[in-house]
Amino acid sequence: MIPLSVPNLAGNEWKYIKECLDTNWVSSVGAYVNKFEESLANYTGAKYAISTVNGTAALHISLMLSGVEANDYVIVPNITFIASLNSIKYCNANPILMDVKEDSWQMDLDLLEEFLTKSTIISGNKCLLKKNKKRIKAIMPVHVLGNITDVDRLLKIAKRFKLAVVEDSTESLGTFYKGKHSGTHGLFGCVSFNGNKILTTGGGGMILTNNKTLAKKAKHITTQAKSHPFEYLHDDIGYNYRLVNILSAMGVAQMEQLEGFLTTKEQIAANYTKELSLIPGIVFQKMNPDAKVNNWLFTIRCKDQKGLMKFLLANNIQVRPFWVPMNKLKMFKKDLYITKDKISEKVYKSCVSLPCSTNLKPEEQAFVISKIKEFYKK
Repeated sequence: MIPLSVPNLAGNEWKYIKECLDTNWVSSVGAYVNKFEESLANYTGAKYAISTVNGTAALHISLMLSGVEANDYVIVPNITFIASLNSIKYCNANPILMDVKEDSWQMDLDLLEEFLTKSTIISGNKCLLKKNKKRIKAIMPVHVLGNITDVDRLLKIAKRFKLAVVEDSTESLGTFYKGKHSGTHGLFGCVSFNGNKILTTGGGGMILTNNKTLAKKAKHITTQAKSHPFEYLHDDIGYNYRLVNILSAMGVAQMEQLEGFLTTKEQIAANYTKELSLIPGIVFQKMNPDAKVNNWLFTIRCKDQKGLMKFLLANNIQVRPFWVPMNKLKMFKKDLYITKDKISEKVYKSCVSLPCSTNLKPEEQAFVISKIKEFYKK
């Protein structure tokens, strides 16, 4: 089976992890935790980086520290991985599901601005939904597949309507908008290091922020809010969300290879685009022209999505459909869905993600391409 997207552990992972094992520094206290955070901060340009056990934890804490409270609303795209919405529900808040653009698969900013203009009021420096006067506290843009929206416009809309911006950058490590890294535009940005990401620690995540006070608070509450170096004193509700040293060591080794991973991803994407562009009905995600994207998970829109997936799987090629739109999941069916043409459903029913691991061999990619061409010749 040619896998979809698997880790590439060709660097110093074994060396650094062995050092943790040899010294018994395997838990949440250890030098590699700080090294990993410093490495991410330096690479992304964020002033502060706080490691977490996963990207979902990073989103949860970021929403909390943005002031999201029970019964608030958070605006989020309808096409995303479920972790985005789970983190909102962890705060006892509710999502407002915003449809996406048909070409970029990012949140539709025209639709967003129209909704906020017509359906909200500003009162006491708060954005309130007209129909029930509940607060819309934050907006969570999701940089789907490593692409990124028009950030300048998004920030202007957020400022106008008094919304905190928490960037779900879990898929976009290595993506820059106008020279500035994703996740560093809003109040918070969140990165994921799941096993299928460009850079992995198996699990793991990172909170990015330029706010010193919030960064200190994030580090404090992700380590159980322990307030005394010796006594078991705690001064707040805390969370056991700190990334452990042994996984941070893996992250440091992965960061040493990141530029090479990004170059390989770019080459894989360029090759797929070149070879598949002449097949009628295959459409590629439109990338933001003001961005350098990371090409995380190469995905196409195509005719006969189910037929193509079945054919490729039968030929030992691992593929995946897109995420089910959030409004189609039973937990979120009653949440407010803002749409005109139900673009999310159209994208979902036509997208296929193709093998694009950074250790994908040229002959493997050539085989995938040949099978796609074979399918569409039928």
